[in-house]
Amino acid sequence: MGIGNVRSAISGLAPYRPGKGAAQAEREHGIVDAIKLASNENPFEPVPAVAAAIREAATGVNRYGDHRATELRSALARWIGVPQERVTVGCGSVGLLQQLCLTYLDPGDEAVYPWLSFEAYPVCVKMMGAVPVNPPLVDHRFDLEAVAAAVTDRTKLILLATPNNPTGTAVSSAELATLLSSIPDDVVVLVDEAYREFADPELGDPVAELLPVHRNLVVTRTFSKAYGLAGLRVGYAITDPEIVAQIDKILIPFAVNNLAQAGALAALASLDQIQPKVDQILDERARVITELTQAGWKLPPAEANFVYLATAERTDEIYVELERRGVVTRPFSGDGIRVTIGTPTENDRFLATLADIASP
Repeated sequence: MGIGNVRSAISGLAPYRPGKGAAQAEREHGIVDAIKLASNENPFEPVPAVAAAIREAATGVNRYGDHRATELRSALARWIGVPQERVTVGCGSVGLLQQLCLTYLDPGDEAVYPWLSFEAYPVCVKMMGAVPVNPPLVDHRFDLEAVAAAVTDRTKLILLATPNNPTGTAVSSAELATLLSSIPDDVVVLVDEAYREFADPELGDPVAELLPVHRNLVVTRTFSKAYGLAGLRVGYAITDPEIVAQIDKILIPFAVNNLAQAGALAALASLDQIQPKVDQILDERARVITELTQAGWKLPPAEANFVYLATAERTDEIYVELERRGVVTRPFSGDGIRVTIGTPTENDRFLATLADIASP
């Protein structure tokens, strides 16, 4: 018998599964010098100004930070070009996802999100006792007509990661506009842009193009990926002030700690130093795609800081062989393998190891 009366929604819930670390792979396989390409992290350390700001903030960790992160909200609003009341912050963009689910989902409500997608979506939806509705991907892309068709009078949320994790494909603002025009205004639509900085600018900007028209739209972004602050957990949302007011009610006290706020503010002041690192990741992504394509691998269009190998039934076999040789990636059994773009040396090692163990 278990301890306490665990809610039924939680007792059978599969927890979020983070990417395996290099040290864990070394222990499991008795190897050394493993590299981690499993969690879509930025391979480069924060720029000096950001690191300095974090160190300075660390001297004050005996005090709580600003619960509302007011200075950061203000800086974000100026940068994005929206009123401050349209901006909120959270413990990473996934923290904001959890806040949305806590705010809008009751037991029995439905949340629509295509699948395969971000693995935190089912955790956050099911913890509320809500029902996931999962239109399948078509050629690793969202079928937005199927998403619209899946909406019922029980639907409260639509969750769309674009670029999608793990497949790396993205949808344009024009495609999102068509979807938004076809669903009821009382269904909240999350556009999760954690990887926005790596995507083709021609896809558009839902904040500028869609938020003025659709009050039910929430766009989330993060400092974890392009800005290299994954360990600090700071994300932000841009949406209607009414939605901001509601989800702010359940922001865990001081969830965006003072180190995270300092790092994010310094990052916004250091964009000219950060962009070259993003550009290097994009250059490496292009190189990795070229080499994989020339070797015969067929890849979905990559709009994030990773590539996706559609390995189907060979997924587990190839993943394990890569890991045994010290290249830790992220498998999605029966579908594919997600590989983070690392440093040039790490990318070379992945390409060489894959060529040794598998052919397309």
